[in-house]
Order: sequence, then structure tokens, then C-alpha cells
Amino acid sequence: MLKPIATPTRDLVNLDGVWRFAIDSRLGAEPWRDRLETPLEAAVPASYNDLFTDPAIRGHVGWVYYQRGVQVPRGWDGERILLRFDAATHAARVYVDDELVGEHVGGYTPFDIDITDTVSAGAAFRLTVAVSPDLTNTTIPPGKIEVGMTGGRTQTYFHDFYNYAGLARSVWLYSLPQRHIDDVTVVTGFDADTGWVDYRVETVGEADVSVRLADEDGRIVAEADGSVGRLVITDVTLWRPGAAYLYTLTVDAVEDDRVWDSYSLAVGVRTVEVRGAEFLINGEPFYFTGFGKHEDTAVRGKGHDDAYMVHDFQLMEWTGANSFRTSHYPYAEDVLDFADRHGVVVIDETAAVGLNMGVVGGLSGTPPFPTFSEQYAGAETQAAHAQHLRELVGRDKNHPSVVMWCIANEPASNEEGAREYFEPLVNLVRELDPTRPLTYSMVMFATFQNDRMIDLFDVVSLNRYYGWYINAGDLATAELYLQGDIQGWIDRTGKPIMMLEYGADTMPGLHSVWDQVWTEEYQTDLLAMYHRVFDRFPQFAGEQIWNFSDFATTNGLHRVGGNRKGVFSRDRRPKSAAFALRRRWLGLEGRKPSQDS
Repeated sequence: MLKPIATPTRDLVNLDGVWRFAIDSRLGAEPWRDRLETPLEAAVPASYNDLFTDPAIRGHVGWVYYQRGVQVPRGWDGERILLRFDAATHAARVYVDDELVGEHVGGYTPFDIDITDTVSAGAAFRLTVAVSPDLTNTTIPPGKIEVGMTGGRTQTYFHDFYNYAGLARSVWLYSLPQRHIDDVTVVTGFDADTGWVDYRVETVGEADVSVRLADEDGRIVAEADGSVGRLVITDVTLWRPGAAYLYTLTVDAVEDDRVWDSYSLAVGVRTVEVRGAEFLINGEPFYFTGFGKHEDTAVRGKGHDDAYMVHDFQLMEWTGANSFRTSHYPYAEDVLDFADRHGVVVIDETAAVGLNMGVVGGLSGTPPFPTFSEQYAGAETQAAHAQHLRELVGRDKNHPSVVMWCIANEPASNEEGAREYFEPLVNLVRELDPTRPLTYSMVMFATFQNDRMIDLFDVVSLNRYYGWYINAGDLATAELYLQGDIQGWIDRTGKPIMMLEYGADTMPGLHSVWDQVWTEEYQTDLLAMYHRVFDRFPQFAGEQIWNFSDFATTNGLHRVGGNRKGVFSRDRRPKSAAFALRRRWLGLEGRKPSQDS
């Protein structure tokens, strides 16, 4: 799926701003048929939950409605006219005036709706978008809705971040020529100083395809004709972690000496490979340093914000981080574009979080019922998961910053049925993109002794909380557990091992001379213990701390104003651990730690 951009043949109108807003219980039947009867307005992009002071809106279960007027540019006569939603969490129904024109399920991937036959160039229309925050056992991520003693509906979900919802990313109106470029796929490689870009172009309507590749100075370095081919680059400059270089691929759809459509995208020439216990980028061992993150800020919720994006990347660079994971859902496309331009490596994760009834059982890990069953994660859930993967890979396949797909966070891979659920999904992703390794982040209940599916994947990615949920306050014992855990995975798999989550909740300003949990000193000491263990294993491929910054969660007795495992506070103030990380990661200088470090 191509991101809408303005080109010589395409126009783009941004529909962000303040829209009329209401929840379904305060509206009549079929509210889209007229102007919404509401005094409220909501910002787009933003989650709606924290915008208002009304608790009935914040925790609403059911549909909410956004509405605004839209003017179609008068010069679009004869063009295809489409609406683009960068995301609508978690399901959407879109109405143009009185007509339902499209629907989408899945809260973190974009969708387009062709409204050519519904609107006219130069005319205005009423755009109403219904968005549902509801999660069930057939959605990704899953959840359940219950009716309480008061008769109200409540949402339960099994992931530890707040269920922000709404139009959290941009909305666009854009035009396409009748004959147009529908999709572009690129795969890159190199041999010594010669690089190449293999491309495949799909078009709508009969047209010949021509392509050209320009360097960062605008010089054409390769050209070709045809919808499938290879562009060869002499004296290629590679895209490298920390040193991004982007070529521009321009695709033209031509017929009868007329350029019907033109589209350009950034291309970074690089390779990714797993060989033995090493993760290789451009044939060189790469050691991940960085974070699990969240799209989470005060008031905006999961609303994308360019200012926070820039500042977060600056803070990651300050710490010496070279990577992050899009935990626990695909992030806004703008984030990946920024990572492409700045040489930051990304592990791209799906919204498949909460596929684990063992978490409901608490530290016992005993599920109340099997995770992989029609009662929870059955055939419908698997189908929704597959569709999410198709949309994720379709959106992000051309980003050089994306080096690995993470297809689930903390699934019950130790339970019966896990392999049967995940093997078809693994096969699907490998078919969609055979160029990138696959992983999943592994819950603590899944050990090297009982995990049922690690052989299907390329990298062992562990989430471990020794010293916090287990052995809290006893780092000496936690260190022994951690070392034995990593050694067990090395002995079993021979694959690269990395830590995708480790950390401790920390209240800024809380201090102690002892190993007291929740203090800034304890967070720093816990991270240092993990790093000592990591450095003992040459097979270790990387460390991503949980979490970059504090974030909002469900209400819970173990959460004081959210999850406090960030090395930065929610408003991006550094805790002591941030300075300790900076000393470690800048000291690594891109080398892989070994037993001699």
C-alpha cells in the first residue's frame, strides 16, 4: 500500500484539525444522516479518551462519531478521489453524506476508500467517521466486553497499556489518475561496490512502466523500463545504522507518450541476514541497543505528534541507542520515514499482544482456560491476525530501517495449540516478505524447556523480569536465574539471542542506599546486572530496555499513574538510569560485547 504523497500527477489535502465529536449513546439513530447534535469537538490526530473531562467518554464502550465538512478541489474532475485514514482504532465505518462508503477493522494500519462515484470535483460533502474502541476475542489485539452489576458495559483487555482509541493519525483526501501506480515493492542488495534495486510495480489501467533512481544530489544513477526489473548502481552508497543514505526511486506510468502517473519513494540499499548466532546488516554483525517504546503522550494518548517524534529520536541518540521496537503495534508511517532518514534500526511489531491467558493467571502462569481455543484465540482471531500481518507488511516492506518482523508480543508459546496457531502465520509472512528475519517476544512463562515454536523463527527475543516480578530486591539471585535462562536458549537453539524487555518500575526522585524497589538506584543497578550477564555471551545480539518512557495503563493496584519502567518520565525527563545507559551504549561504539569486554 503506497503512502499518499503529492506528485506531478497526484494531489493531497490534509483533513486534520478539530472535528465535531459525540458518543453513540448521546445520539439518535443513524446520526451520520445530519449534522451531529453535539457541543463537543475533538482534535484529529489524537485519541479522544483524555481530551474531555467526562469519564463516560474516557471509558466508553461502543461507537463514537467524528464529523466535518470537506471541500473537493475543483481541479479534480476526471480523477479518482479517495479518503485515506492512517489509522482508526480499532474499527471504522465511513459515511459520505448519508451513504456508508467503507469499513475497516484493525486499529494501527491504514486504509483507503474510493469515493469517486459519491462526490464531485468542486463540491462539498459531509464526512462522518464512526470509530469503535471495542476489543473482543476475534480482534487484534484481543479483549472481552462484559456487562457489570450496574448494567454498564466494560472493556477488559490483557495488555498493559491504555486502550486509547479514535482517529490518532492523520486523515487525507487525495486524487489519483484513472491509470495509476497501485503498488511498488523493492528489494536491495550489493556485491562489493555494486548495488542493485530489484523492483516490482503494479498498475491500474493499461500503461507502460519506466523507472529511474537518483542519488541524494539528484543525479540519475540507473534507469529501466518494465514493471519488473533490476536497477544496478556502481559505486553504491549503502544505508547503514547510524549513517543513512537514501536514493529516490521514481516510477512513471506512461501510455501514448503521456505520463499518466508518477510516484517516488526513498530507497536504502542494505541487506539483512541471520547467520548462526549473528544478526547481520550489510554482512556485518549488528548489536541492537535501544528500547521498547509506546506511542503515548499526555492528552494526545496515541495521537501522532511530530514534535514528540523529533524529541524522542533526539533522546534515543543522546543515550546511544541504535534501534527500537514498535511495541506493541505498528507505529505511524512518519516514524518509520524518520528512522529511514536517520539510520535508526526498527523491529516492526504487530498488534498481536494479549494472546496469553497465562498472564491472567498471574505469576502462576496457569491460564483460566486454554489460550488457543475458540473460547479465546481461535480461527477467527487467527484470520484477523493474518489480515493484520498482510496490512503491516504491505505498508512497511520498503523501509530500510525495518530489519525484522515481530509477529506477536508475549504469546502463550508454551501452551498446547501455539504451534498450530502460529505456523500458518509464519508461513504467510515469509511468503509476503522472504527478505527479513522473524521473531516474537517471549513471555517469562515460555522457557527453553517448554516453548513449542521457537524453531519456526530466526531470532530468540526474550522478555525477562528477574529482579522485578521474580526475585524483587534480590539482584544476586536474579543474576543466577538470568544467566541460566540465556544459556539454556543458546544450548537449545544456536540462534541469535536478544532481550526485548527488561527493567524495573521507578518513581523519579525516590532514592535509597539499599536495593529498594521503585528507587532510581534500583533501576540503575538492575540494568547493570543484566548488562553484566549479556556481556558474558558472544551469542547475544542485542538489548532493548522496557521502556523508553513511562506510559499510561489500565487502572491497577500495581500501577501508580501508569507503567513506570521508563528510563525517561512520561514528559521525557531522564531518570538516573538514562545517564547510566548513555555511558554504556556510547562506550560500545557499535561493537558487539564479548566475553572479553
